Amino acid sequence: MKRFAGRIILLWGWRRALVAFAAGALAVLAQAPYDFFAVCFVSFPVLVWLLDGATAEASDGWLRRLRPAFAIGWWFGFGYFLAGLWWIGQALLVEADSFAWALPFAVVGIPLALAFFYGFATVVARLFWSSDIGRIAALAFGFGLAEWLRDFLFTGFPWNAVGYAAMPVPLLMQSVSVTGMIGMNALAVFVFSLPALVAARRHLRLGLALLVILVAAHVGFGYFRLARPAEPATRSIDVRIVQPAVDLSEKWDASVRDRIFATLMGISGKAPEQGHAKPQLILWPETSVPFLFTERPDALTALGDMLGDGQMLIAGVVREEGGAGNAGSRYYNSVVAINDKGEIVDAVDKVHLVPFGEYLPFAGLFERFGIGQLVAGPMNFAAGNERHPIAVPNGLSAVPFICYEVIFPDLVAVDAASSELIVNVTNDAWFGDTPGPYQHFRQAQIRAVENGLPLLRAANNGISAVVDSRGRIVDALAVDARGAIDAHVPVSGRVLLSADQRRINGLLIMLLFALIAVTLNVRQRLRVN
Repeated sequence: MKRFAGRIILLWGWRRALVAFAAGALAVLAQAPYDFFAVCFVSFPVLVWLLDGATAEASDGWLRRLRPAFAIGWWFGFGYFLAGLWWIGQALLVEADSFAWALPFAVVGIPLALAFFYGFATVVARLFWSSDIGRIAALAFGFGLAEWLRDFLFTGFPWNAVGYAAMPVPLLMQSVSVTGMIGMNALAVFVFSLPALVAARRHLRLGLALLVILVAAHVGFGYFRLARPAEPATRSIDVRIVQPAVDLSEKWDASVRDRIFATLMGISGKAPEQGHAKPQLILWPETSVPFLFTERPDALTALGDMLGDGQMLIAGVVREEGGAGNAGSRYYNSVVAINDKGEIVDAVDKVHLVPFGEYLPFAGLFERFGIGQLVAGPMNFAAGNERHPIAVPNGLSAVPFICYEVIFPDLVAVDAASSELIVNVTNDAWFGDTPGPYQHFRQAQIRAVENGLPLLRAANNGISAVVDSRGRIVDALAVDARGAIDAHVPVSGRVLLSADQRRINGLLIMLLFALIAVTLNVRQRLRVN
């Protein structure tokens, strides 16, 4: 092992870049749907050894001395995000005649940009580098900081954060209810990187002891939480989640809109499955209604006829303000709540829109070059002002998150604090049967664990599911399946720690790693001097 590490440390030029790229790409196998987290015990030690060799001339300025470390982190990140996000290009092939030209920008450009975060992580780590376990702590702090920044900088895109690699199953998800994603990201990198100590053997026993203790605590806490009986349900609700599996090539085709609507109505109105009660709440996916209700008031009448007494439908729709397609009309990606009289009783607009998919940032500049919106539908969307819970049957409240809004831990935590159910509607059919829908579902699943609330998820083409407050899948529909889930959802979960406390815990974990890194770095410098 020492010989292998030595060869990695001495790599130079394109060979070093290639190994960093390959190590990052390999680490993606730890994410859904592969969930082979053991690869991270290879990828991150290789990254540590590459950084061990990231030296520069003593006469160089401080920026030049950090450039090798940045390059290693950037190449690692480029491999990680390219292998983990290539499926984004699938959305551009739905209407290939119009958008295939943008494929390189989506498939390569996004990873190129996101890789800067990991370049930043390795620069931060290298500032406090040492020859012992201190460098492992430095790398954990650097990545923890970078992943935290990725949550909100430039509108934020915390997809496939490293911490998810340590949570492939509910048993291993429970720790996030204490550490939050901030702490989980840092802890995951620390644990995954500890095998790098095998090469130099300095602090090896300490490292192995910490590895065993942290993994045992992670598994043990998960076992304890899952084995512990749930609190008695104070209330419950019977739900039906509809997955229509609509072909996106037909989504906005006026000639088939009635057929799509009839499919949704047929699945929603069928008799409940054996052993299940009539649903009190029916959930349709994002933009599932293929027309504007302002243009088709008869659809609301039909829904009122379909819904029985006391039933409610929450449906993803395009909502118009301004009236009948006028030039000044504004369109919102929304969910609406419809009661048994066919009345829209509440609506929540998507607040966090997808850049280039639902709106065009710097629209004036891009439109001068003929670049418009890329994928999300026939119009640009305006962002909603705020999100609020929707009152649903049995005196419960459900807070809705549309599409990728659910991947933002802080955003979900703030709005879920006053609710009893998390609702996520999405249209992952843009990405086909690629890793994308599975990664999206995993992140939604983790939000349920963090906030101690059941998750109701409706996707146009998968993965629709009911998830309990500890991340266990009650029932689900696979990608490309058409049908419905009927489930009885007890509401008894309670968040273990508040969002503020999880954030504080995560920041304390990061600061602990920073303190260890700085202390050992200073001690090494003093010893050398």
